[in-house]
Amino acid sequence: MSPQHFLIFFLFLLSFHSLTSITAQDTDFVHQIDRNLLGLDMKKEKLSHFKFYWHDIQSGQNPTSVRVVSPPLNLNTTTLFGLVNMIDNPLTLGPELSSKVVGKAQGFYASASQSEVGLLMAQNFAFIEGKYNGSTITILGRNPVFNKVREMPVIGGSGLFRFARGYAEATTHVFNYKNGDATVEYNVYVFHY
Repeated sequence: MSPQHFLIFFLFLLSFHSLTSITAQDTDFVHQIDRNLLGLDMKKEKLSHFKFYWHDIQSGQNPTSVRVVSPPLNLNTTTLFGLVNMIDNPLTLGPELSSKVVGKAQGFYASASQSEVGLLMAQNFAFIEGKYNGSTITILGRNPVFNKVREMPVIGGSGLFRFARGYAEATTHVFNYKNGDATVEYNVYVFHY
């Protein structure tokens, strides 16, 4: 091999090694894995429908919904734009607060519209019932409160709801205009493994 060919070959090897090193360094934080290693066999994916009632209690000695940010006083608004409430609301099988508790809705809602009562909902449905005990479904979406049915996306979950996706429909069952308490029926349709 001539010295010129050797030099070209050496430079080629050096540049190839540099390129593979850079590529390896750029991708060390991510690796593709087989779905089956996590038990994500597409044939085992289920579609489930959950129905429960969400109780937003702002009145009384033990409220489950607490205002943490009030709307600015200088805003003349009927939508309470800027309001933020933290929630730890019970989820029950029936519309009565005394019916069986199956979990809690934990998170917050915020008034995010200046033109209507439209809430940003960010909540985890943390279940305590049966095989779903300890698992959560996460909702993040827009809730135009005075629409008959509101649809919000399921963006994920934990436990039995890892990689969950779907949607939730909310329908107001009862709303007390005097104290702000509300009972909302939720129908959640979720794909999970």
